[in-house]
Amino acid sequence: MEYQEGRDKFIQTWGTLGTQWGINRTMAQIHAILLLSPESMSAEDVMEGLKISRGNANMNLRALMDWGLVNKELKQGERKEYFVAEKNMMEIAKAIATQRKKRELEPLVKILNELSEVNGDSAEEKEFSKVVNDFQVLSKKADSTLDTLINSDANWLLSSFFKFM
Repeated sequence: MEYQEGRDKFIQTWGTLGTQWGINRTMAQIHAILLLSPESMSAEDVMEGLKISRGNANMNLRALMDWGLVNKELKQGERKEYFVAEKNMMEIAKAIATQRKKRELEPLVKILNELSEVNGDSAEEKEFSKVVNDFQVLSKKADSTLDTLINSDANWLLSSFFKFM
């Protein structure tokens, strides 16, 4: 496989994968281009590389910065903004886990806490309470697991993984 074919395939695959962790395809493709670039890139470079509009590039670059996946870099004597992706895969995983926890798990926990206040003695009400409680237990375990990942370092994670295997 030629480099350009492999590069294009990686960008497309990362775009598809990104939709699985809660971002749009273009945002993930911009992240992929920045991951593969040995140097920081301007918004114009990103626009040209993906054939997207300036507004689309700027909006998604800002979102990537909000996720903690991309940082702005200033070059002396240049008026353009340049962007560079976090290259450490452990840090990328932590940033994604942090955002998914904030956007998905924390709202679920809040709703489950509200629902746990429903009480009653009928069979339906008892079953409702049981299901809500089961979801609370699962969400607390997920929250704890994500906290462990987010607060861990790469050596701990790798050693734990190898012990598991």
